[in-house]
Amino acid sequence: MEFEILKQSKKSRARIGKIKTSHGELITPAFLPVATQGIVKTLSSEEIKEIGYQAILANTFHLYLSPGSSLIKKFGGLHKFMNFDGIIFTDSGGFQVFSLGKGIEQGVGKVAKIFPEKEKPKPRGSSLVKIRKEGVVFKSPFDGKEHFFTPEKSIKIQEDLGGDIIFAFDECTSPLDDFDYTKRALERTHFWAERCKKAKKRKDQALFGIVQGGEWKQLRIESAKFISSLDFSGFGIGGSLGKTKKKMYQILDWTIPFLPNNKPRHLLGIGYLEDFEESIKKGIDLFDCSYPTRMARHGIVFTKKGILDLSKKKFLKEKSPIERSCQCFVCQNYSRGYLSHLFRAKEISALRFFTYHNLWFYYQFLEKIREKIYYGKI
Repeated sequence: MEFEILKQSKKSRARIGKIKTSHGELITPAFLPVATQGIVKTLSSEEIKEIGYQAILANTFHLYLSPGSSLIKKFGGLHKFMNFDGIIFTDSGGFQVFSLGKGIEQGVGKVAKIFPEKEKPKPRGSSLVKIRKEGVVFKSPFDGKEHFFTPEKSIKIQEDLGGDIIFAFDECTSPLDDFDYTKRALERTHFWAERCKKAKKRKDQALFGIVQGGEWKQLRIESAKFISSLDFSGFGIGGSLGKTKKKMYQILDWTIPFLPNNKPRHLLGIGYLEDFEESIKKGIDLFDCSYPTRMARHGIVFTKKGILDLSKKKFLKEKSPIERSCQCFVCQNYSRGYLSHLFRAKEISALRFFTYHNLWFYYQFLEKIREKIYYGKI
């Protein structure tokens, strides 16, 4: 993998870059649609490329459970298995340490969004993980069977999947974890990062290290310095990103100055529209999130004036498209009324139409931010 900075802003840390791999080039800043099971739900690989996306992110843990990384390897890797000739990122399974653990146990996300006027998060169940120094025991959310992930196993699975860019196995902490626990998790993440470096065998894959440390400046700086010293090809900024968006941006201010400027930076699992420009100004190059596709499956679509909930009956009478200025094939051919009807009738096509539009909207949104950087506006 090669990374080149094409344009550096004079007003902020924002930059336009180019990642080059054997499966093509990716212009950054970029958003990666999430293909959890080897597909972006409801869309084909061809449609993802048609929208303009040069890269996707697939989920190591889920593909390991089904259909199995060894089977995908027999097909020639994930590119051939899903017929996608672009760039594929694979996460390490580290996020599942959080999402199947304290994410369930505490009822929180990577940013807790705890405000005085709102109730605290409510637990959603019991943790499905046990964390040890050597690795993590996962209980499958599908059949209850236990699986033991080590850094070496995570790398082996990702090598079998054959993604272009893979991630080191880490412990993603909760925004409700205290300093002492976060520090212990950080030490495990650093230990695992060294083991991932040693375990990696394939030369045609780039390995990104992950910076942890929760909402503590001391730990974030310590982690950024340590992970940078291991000479990874790029860096993910992961784990708990605080209790508010303001704290998340502060964490980026602490972290990014200690990461090499000549390597890409990925803000893991973040992808709300309001996150992009400010994070990019802080120096982020890459994002991934299931939010736009998940919202589509609930009838929610994005417009320049905000979101629309097309599941509501009031839209049945509207003859206009989702957005008149949108050039996606959905807006060029179908009315809000028709689309609302399809969703309310539980027609599968509605989910495809909404997903296509939302990812088109996201692509155009990032394109406009790249233009702002190019013309010196941010």
